[in-house]
Amino acid sequence: MSLVWTTDAVPEGERLTYWRDALSRALVPMTVTARGDGPFSGRISSGRLGCLWISTVEADPQRASRTPAQIARAASDCVAVGVQTAGTATLLQDGRHARVGEGDLVVYDTSRPYALDYPGRFSTRVLHMPRRAVGLPEEDLRRVTGTALAGTEGAGALLVSFLTGLATSLPTCSPAVATRLAASVVDLFGTLVDERTTADAPAPADPHHPLVPRIRDHIDRHLADPGLSPASVAAAHHISVRYLHRLFEEEGVTVARLIRRLRLERCARDLTRRDPAAPTVSAVAQRWGFANPAHFSRVFRAAYGRSPRDWVRHGTVG
Repeated sequence: MSLVWTTDAVPEGERLTYWRDALSRALVPMTVTARGDGPFSGRISSGRLGCLWISTVEADPQRASRTPAQIARAASDCVAVGVQTAGTATLLQDGRHARVGEGDLVVYDTSRPYALDYPGRFSTRVLHMPRRAVGLPEEDLRRVTGTALAGTEGAGALLVSFLTGLATSLPTCSPAVATRLAASVVDLFGTLVDERTTADAPAPADPHHPLVPRIRDHIDRHLADPGLSPASVAAAHHISVRYLHRLFEEEGVTVARLIRRLRLERCARDLTRRDPAAPTVSAVAQRWGFANPAHFSRVFRAAYGRSPRDWVRHGTVG
């Protein structure tokens, strides 16, 4: 469902109050000050996409700020991405001043104070993602909040294009499609953060670091755990996910792909058993951490060129 707030039918003397209330409903509670002397006008169109909230804001010059008192009353925290579609803006958060031009992206955290200053008439598209859905380490998020990112290259360009299309198709999305699209948006944002943190990171870690064999052993011992992931591996070794990825850069495979490859190898081995007591395909998949049978079948076929059931019937490829 799409919701719209507009000042068009509001008496001039009540427009700014109405606008503050509209921003609070569409985004988060903020304090707003108009920067012009004439009648204020603005329009917000918002809609939900799975767990995400996407809004398009068009308005006259203003300064909007989020205070500690407003944050203290918040029921949940969000990570926000703003795409400047017209005009300019300046974001202030964590002591940083990010100047945003048309086509740029800006990232901020609604759980910490910030201010957005729009010196002229502007239009922006704002994506709010629940903090729990983003799933990124705090240290990585803090590297990108309060900064402007180019929306013309890499994951930034993909995210801008995706959000532009979603803003027009939100009213027609079914719940199932919306959930899948929301997951894709969150993945794109994670890729964008990874691009930025990788660019800012120091030189790759020594691939012969003593942690590498320990991490490989940990992965081998926990392959059957469906919760095994880069995040859980990093936590078990008291390092960040970003540092974990740096350790494996010279390995030629990401940690997530290494986990999947090793699980598939165990599955392929177990599926070649010929005795009557051999477990079913579903049981083997679950034994090695694949909770979704359809997903297991897809990744197995991609790796071995046969479905799991064909593998059972014909054995390994000679």
